Amino acid sequence: MHYPRFAARFAVLVSELRGKQVTVIGHQRPDADCIGSQVAVCRVLRTNGVDAVCVNPDKVPRRIKFLVGDTPFFMRDEIAPQGRLAVFTDCADHGRAGDKVREMYPAPIACFDHHISNQGFARFDFVDTASSATAEVLTGLFLDADLEIDRVTAQALYTGIMTDTGQFRFASTSERVFRLCAELVARGADPALAGAELYERESFGKLKLLQHFLGSLKMECGGRVCIGVLPQGIFDSIGASVEDTEGLVDYARSIEGVEIGVLIEERTGTIKASLRGMQSVYRMDTIAAQFGGGGHANAAGLNWPGSLAEFYPRLIAALTQRLNEVDAALQ
Repeated sequence: MHYPRFAARFAVLVSELRGKQVTVIGHQRPDADCIGSQVAVCRVLRTNGVDAVCVNPDKVPRRIKFLVGDTPFFMRDEIAPQGRLAVFTDCADHGRAGDKVREMYPAPIACFDHHISNQGFARFDFVDTASSATAEVLTGLFLDADLEIDRVTAQALYTGIMTDTGQFRFASTSERVFRLCAELVARGADPALAGAELYERESFGKLKLLQHFLGSLKMECGGRVCIGVLPQGIFDSIGASVEDTEGLVDYARSIEGVEIGVLIEERTGTIKASLRGMQSVYRMDTIAAQFGGGGHANAAGLNWPGSLAEFYPRLIAALTQRLNEVDAALQ
């Protein structure tokens, strides 16, 4: 079995959900692992006697709409919460889908996740921080339980794993990842389709945004940190969208000698930042937590109320301290 410690509780959950109405919830600004996990949970539950639908606080991004198929998807306010049980996917905490969703669904029955900052917030928590993606956890659970995985579900799960492993480049890419992906391909997942939809359909706005981001890059902490900033109003001025920021921070991290890459977005009264570390020892999740965020050891994000002038020096101070701590531990 792939996840033996979850098997019995997962069987109990599926049994309890039969005949019920369930809302499968994903996080704000969803990525492929989020949408893929929602699709998979919803479809598997529906084939097992559960009236399940997917609900998001934000729209499904253009490039990952191909994962949805005929899965019922709704925006947050299009489905009333009364009488519905909530299952959260790829959410590190109860508020990851937004404060309003948390208020609408105050007592989640289940959560499927892999973020290291997830402390558990549902009645049934299936959180494995050693897994590369929530889609990996779900694939293992479904196979362990011998549940049907149709072609759409297989594609959704495969794509979630592929993206969260950085196209199988990140350290989280394990032998189990390849074994599970092989099973998904056998059930209809098409790796070429995932690659074409995600990496061969860039918008012109995305390339203009990338041009601006690269021009803003600044080296900090003796060249060990690289930070790029997207100023307020940039999306409207160049015809880009928020989803076009996907992957930009990786350019900052990819520079030789850089150990931490950062993307900062200025918004009205708020700062959004994405943090990427070359190694898990830098614990991007705990850096983000200092500003109310969270995520993975290598990848995390945050939303902080304040200005760039206030945020930037505080971030540099936090990163400097972390680098010093890591250096001291290695001596």
